[in-house]
Amino acid sequence: MPTEERHYRNELLKSLDASDLALLSPHLEFVTLDIPYQIEKAHVPVDFVIFLESGLASIVARLSGGRDIEVGIAGREGMTGAAIVLGGEQSPNMTFMQVSGTGYRITSAALQAAIDTSATLRAKLLAYVQAFLAQMSSTVLANGHAKLEERLARWLLMVHDRMDGNTISLTHEFLAVMLGVRRPGITVALHILEGKGLVRANRGQITILSRRGLMEEANGSYGAAEEEYRRLLGVALSRLNQ
Repeated sequence: MPTEERHYRNELLKSLDASDLALLSPHLEFVTLDIPYQIEKAHVPVDFVIFLESGLASIVARLSGGRDIEVGIAGREGMTGAAIVLGGEQSPNMTFMQVSGTGYRITSAALQAAIDTSATLRAKLLAYVQAFLAQMSSTVLANGHAKLEERLARWLLMVHDRMDGNTISLTHEFLAVMLGVRRPGITVALHILEGKGLVRANRGQITILSRRGLMEEANGSYGAAEEEYRRLLGVALSRLNQ
């Protein structure tokens, strides 16, 4: 395979063998993805699947009345469009960029054709979907049983795994939507983490000061899904062991 074809940062694309990557490469278009670009709308056919190179996509469920909660995230470790991998056409959830970035997009039709052609490509992408379902299960468990500051610690670790640097650009309002709570609750939870020297929160930014401390604060809610990703894909999330 020509060297230039291996310049992907996306872990899924990097992990594909030469023949499977050759099926996708002619159809991959590099795109810039700004906040709050909507990748998928709920109950609407998915036109494109994106393999993220940077930034972060949020998969969000919506209740009646416009109440939202994040059910999953995807970054350079994965892709959007799980429904396409599973043979469907649409998702009950919406997906949008929560941190601006870049990626490679492919039409759903082209991806499905490649999956139909290669059993090894299908197996690889299904392994990612299984890892993503493990992440969603951990989110449900944390939402049901963890304290808000524990959930926030877990969420910050997950974002940290998928980004460069230690500073995350997010507002309290956005965090409140992601965690399904009111803004004052986020303020209190951040103050708890700041008081323990784990993060520093400025206007619109959160800087992680102690990853190990956040892992302890997460109280077991972080790590299981990340280990499942490693088991299934053979790649550790970038900062899992830091």
